[in-house]
Amino acid sequence: MKNNMKINREAVLHIPLSNYAFANSEHKLTIRIRTQKDNVSACTLYYGDRACPSTPVVFEGIQMEIKARDELFDYYEATFETPYTRVCYYFKLQNEGEWTYYYSERFSNELAILYFERNIMEERSEYYQYPYILRTEIQDVPAWFKKAVVYNIFPDSFVGEKSGSPTQPREVILENGKVCRSRLGGTLKEVIKNLDYIQALGVNCIYFNPIFAAGEYHKYDTIDYYHIDPCLGTDEEFKHLVEEIHKREMKIIIDGVFNHCSWEFSAFEDVMDKGENSKYIDWFYDLKFPVRRPQSEKEKPGYACFAYEPKMPKLNTSNEEVQKYFANVGTYWIREYEIDGWRLDVANEIDRNFWRKFREAVKKENKEAILIGEVWENAESWLRGDIFDSTMNYEFRRICRDHIIGDNKNALTAAKQLEQMRLRYPTNLVNGQLNLLDSHDVPRFLSLCRGDLRKWKLACILLMLFPGVPSLFYGDEQAICGMKENEYRNPMVWSQNTQLCEFVHKIIEIRKEYIEEDTSYEVLWKETNEKRLTFVRDGRKGRLFVSLNVSDMDQEWNRGEKNMILSSAGDKEPLEALGYKIYI
Repeated sequence: MKNNMKINREAVLHIPLSNYAFANSEHKLTIRIRTQKDNVSACTLYYGDRACPSTPVVFEGIQMEIKARDELFDYYEATFETPYTRVCYYFKLQNEGEWTYYYSERFSNELAILYFERNIMEERSEYYQYPYILRTEIQDVPAWFKKAVVYNIFPDSFVGEKSGSPTQPREVILENGKVCRSRLGGTLKEVIKNLDYIQALGVNCIYFNPIFAAGEYHKYDTIDYYHIDPCLGTDEEFKHLVEEIHKREMKIIIDGVFNHCSWEFSAFEDVMDKGENSKYIDWFYDLKFPVRRPQSEKEKPGYACFAYEPKMPKLNTSNEEVQKYFANVGTYWIREYEIDGWRLDVANEIDRNFWRKFREAVKKENKEAILIGEVWENAESWLRGDIFDSTMNYEFRRICRDHIIGDNKNALTAAKQLEQMRLRYPTNLVNGQLNLLDSHDVPRFLSLCRGDLRKWKLACILLMLFPGVPSLFYGDEQAICGMKENEYRNPMVWSQNTQLCEFVHKIIEIRKEYIEEDTSYEVLWKETNEKRLTFVRDGRKGRLFVSLNVSDMDQEWNRGEKNMILSSAGDKEPLEALGYKIYI
């Protein structure tokens, strides 16, 4: 129930040209405003042509709706078609106690109209503005990616008993004498052999962790950016892999490690050999001459590194030559091998102009190529249309870890924090965020579930049916566990859990059948509490309802006339402990 107190002005927030005001297309805008929870009973948006020839501007009113809630706030939203390319707008807030207009970050009971000696003097610039809907500035993600279900492969680990290939370390010496190493012996050939298996899961995009020539098994210490690591295969085998993936109407994304390189990268070796006479001295950060490799763990390197790892000197990505070099790397693999995009490592430690030039070069080669930044925190400043299309959404994983399967799990808190996360970015970008539970950098989610597949399934359902692009880490569908690095990068297994594979396949099929780019997401708050999260995805393909019980006790659940399409307990009425029901 709304109270009859005055409007809490301190809680009201609107930010023009942000995730509170953005264009979805050339003729569609979304406008949001935040108010204190249960403090405002009605909010009206008034918009008009900011270049309107008449005075005062003619405004049209739209009743805004609460589209999201969290612990403290309500978020009103209106998405509407507009005939105007230049828009000005203001809000009218109401509750039982008062009403007020809101514009120019101020509250008023009068509009921005002045009368002087019988003349109307309108200050239309005082209203909020969307100056011009420029088609080139509409933030969006390549359409194919918003339909993607991603399978993330750590190449060295993609080997196991199915092919009869034993897991064993390898060393391959390059022509220049440098050594490339593997830990388990996974290869591109193993991936090619198992593409039918991957495709049968329902995924349609494969993301590979680094595959370029590098010293260590993880391949994040790149020696050569223009060739495949010989432990993994050959350039020709990679070309064949891309062709096979495309033949199945799937996409391929590869990892770009441009924040740092190997201490055996040719440019860094030149600096060690020639010192201050090297033409590459400006390619690296904080060099202290003479530059040498540390001889022991106690010796600090005389150069900046990635995470204090001396084998990975940090590149000076503000250097124009470095920017040009890696822009060429970015376009080379798209042009010569027709990859479909890049996942970009340690993206937030790299110069923004580096990324702008990289983006310009890559998009010129293929405007549909996806660029995904590794940014673990709020990535709003990286998603303004000039750098990345998407980022790895570790916040999704955190919410699932803490509030869906954790010791202090709380479905209501999860729902509210998911709302905050969903409102971070414009809708187009939310639909293109790479949501994940697992990656090569974190313990397996099933291990965090203490091996309880019921909990893992709840998080997987949310992963697949929440707005954004879902990503599975290889073997998630086979119940691979692991808490430490060498464990969560364990070898692939193929027949450990057939039922879980079938579940993953089914939930992916449900996603494909019911969810499209413009399918809405809404929490059903009357059916959501500390123990149960219920939401609906509504679109042209119908209304899909999802109820998740995060508690260890059965919950009442009234199906009504709805038809069940997937349930942890068949067609029974109770929503069982750690169970789920998906219905239409």
